[in-house]
Amino acid sequence: MFSEKDTLQIKNKGLSIQEVEKQISFFQKGFPFIDLVAPATPGNGLLVLREEEVTGLVTQFEKDSKESDIIKFVPASGAASRMFKHLFEFIEKPASTNTNIEQIETDKSFNSVHHFFSNITSFAFYQDLKEVLKKNSLDMDELLNSGAHHTILEYLLTKKGLNYANLPKGLLAFHAYDNESRLSVEEHLVESANYAKDENNTSHLHLTVSPEHLSTFKETISERKNKFEEVFDTIFDISYSQQKPSTDMIAVDLNNDPFRLENGRLLFRPGGHGALIENLNDLEAEIVFIKNIDNVVPDRLRDTTYTYKKALGGLLFQLQETTFNMLEMLDEGNITDNELKEIKNFAENKLYVFIPDAYIGYDKMDRIDFLFNKLNRPMRICGMVKNEGEPGGGPYWVRNENDEASLQIVESSQMDLDNPKQLEIVTKATHFNPVDLVCGIKNYKGEKFDLRQYVDVNTGFISKKSQNGKNLKAQELPGLWNGAMADWITIFVETPLITFNPVKTINDLLRPEHQ
Repeated sequence: MFSEKDTLQIKNKGLSIQEVEKQISFFQKGFPFIDLVAPATPGNGLLVLREEEVTGLVTQFEKDSKESDIIKFVPASGAASRMFKHLFEFIEKPASTNTNIEQIETDKSFNSVHHFFSNITSFAFYQDLKEVLKKNSLDMDELLNSGAHHTILEYLLTKKGLNYANLPKGLLAFHAYDNESRLSVEEHLVESANYAKDENNTSHLHLTVSPEHLSTFKETISERKNKFEEVFDTIFDISYSQQKPSTDMIAVDLNNDPFRLENGRLLFRPGGHGALIENLNDLEAEIVFIKNIDNVVPDRLRDTTYTYKKALGGLLFQLQETTFNMLEMLDEGNITDNELKEIKNFAENKLYVFIPDAYIGYDKMDRIDFLFNKLNRPMRICGMVKNEGEPGGGPYWVRNENDEASLQIVESSQMDLDNPKQLEIVTKATHFNPVDLVCGIKNYKGEKFDLRQYVDVNTGFISKKSQNGKNLKAQELPGLWNGAMADWITIFVETPLITFNPVKTINDLLRPEHQ
């Protein structure tokens, strides 16, 4: 299947022929659906904290965090282009001389072009857009009054002006304040200073960015971070990484043969955010907060976010302390039957570890080994918000091929929604995943886990794409918080809906939570 040139290309990516052949085999046979057992709901795999519990966990976090290496991890390489889909569709229509946007666009729904222009002054980037127009001898009010909407969008989206359609979300102005506007990455600096700061007042933030945007990120943050360091009495230690070439996936044609470019070379595509388990694995930290780049709110709404970030962190510290003590007992081996029973109950009822019926028949050493292996894993506490919309990706009990149950974050694409029984389980889901995680990535001896050992390699995603007009199939690695963390100890906790405010379209910035 592969020539000498192919073999060299594959080797230069850090891949082996065997790995590429395995990728192709998944195109041929597909990925199996996840076997859902039940949604994780309050009382069945999902914790709902009482107010006094939240207060106690915040106190625990503030005490323990001072002595821990904490870092905030933000996947920030995503392009913003999809945010402007409705605006691009409008640009493709013939320019109109009508001055009133209502005469051009009859759709007045929230995500419409009409709503965008009717509220254009409310966007944080409005003043920047006015300035760039002014530099080009254009006046915003005159353009709006004359119906030159295409021109305004041209200066917003392209290199003529702000170039927003070609920037990552992290470099877009999200929120307006009295004397400034803030980029979404700046809001993450503010958050990081409030819950990811060590005893030396250093806040560690790691951003995964695309190579083409790295220099812009560095320059922008370098220019802007000083004011936040002064306000929050914080020194920011900011590091960056990119997806590794060795995590790229081969593309195939519709016959599942390797897709080739016009020059005959194989086409490889980035492996999706699941590839970031490699980046996470490279971090030198004990505790990692993970949050998406577009999920931030203005200062006035932050208190609840801070409270629950700290509460999730406090719960991690609490559960880790007990788990580490028990692992030391198991490691020594000199343990009583009652102590072993206590550890089993803790694993089953506090860490949601599946204990098979066969455990009863194990001898004592096998029980010790079993519990040690189940407790000696990376741990993550995952905030989950109530599902206010359509059922979809979220917290579930799932069953693997060995008939073992575990808690997993499952995406819609992993579900067999044509199966009535599986669909019924999905319709009973009460919560969904806002990507609000705090992770413990070192073991009871203070050694880093090799996170690559806890990935379910038999999960992934296949989608149809095109390259230069030719159809192809692309493959993504197991999602970072799906298959890439499949074998972690997983705890689900309900968090308030206000902690989840993603920006999927540019009009989302007009929601009250972003104003």
